[in-house]
Amino acid sequence: MNRDVIYFFSDAHLGAPMPDAPLWEKQCVAFLRSIGGRAGALYILGDLFDFWIEYRHAIRPDYFRVVYELKKIAESGVPVHYFAGNHDFALGPFITGTLGITVHAGHEETTLQGRRVHLFHGDGLLRRDAGYRVLRRILRNRMNQALYRILPPALGIPLASFFSGTSRSYSDSRMNEDIIAEYRGHAKRCLDNGNDIVFLAHSHRAELSRWGDKLYCNTGAWMRACNYATMDNGKVRLWRYREDSAGAPVEPAEEVPAVDRNAGSSAS
Repeated sequence: MNRDVIYFFSDAHLGAPMPDAPLWEKQCVAFLRSIGGRAGALYILGDLFDFWIEYRHAIRPDYFRVVYELKKIAESGVPVHYFAGNHDFALGPFITGTLGITVHAGHEETTLQGRRVHLFHGDGLLRRDAGYRVLRRILRNRMNQALYRILPPALGIPLASFFSGTSRSYSDSRMNEDIIAEYRGHAKRCLDNGNDIVFLAHSHRAELSRWGDKLYCNTGAWMRACNYATMDNGKVRLWRYREDSAGAPVEPAEEVPAVDRNAGSSAS
């Protein structure tokens, strides 16, 4: 792959108190190292961390290796864009200033490789999410975040971890095909409104769907299958990252095929 390839991934939930969490971190570090010298840009579509609290003088040790790799990528001149998720919404000056990463709080539309692209983590899109959308405004209020940081890290971090685990378990338990179809329908409406490609995350279900020359990509969950997407000369592909026994990325990685929605039932 050439230097113009753009990479997208999401939902690693690093730091989650789960048995496989150290493996997700190891694979994430290896992935970031593997693209550091060849990426045209990197887009993180939210929930890279199971939660993020930006204390002025404290950072979780189990985040350090990934944070370090992100800093190296940004310092190499690769633009890194971070879309806030529902677990890591409190992104602040450490991410933007110290690491040199551009943070996006919500939806974003831009042009990449000549194609109009809509990007968003994906939380709060469902019709049943009305209550969460109110909570989202409260949690993302800068004053409320500042008040939370009054709690010492020894208390604030375990408390946030508890609520993050509760949120993750709730989301996973209710995910079904009807909800997946609702995300797909939202993407289709964005495409009908003039976008060529829609990138979402949050559902933890990787998907690549086409309607003619338009496309919806859900980057799935790094914590589930090490999914990531690439965009090369306007073409999007979805992958599963793999390593060999020495820890090197396997090339080519295992590709997730696209589904042509025009050939089957309507997803709109």
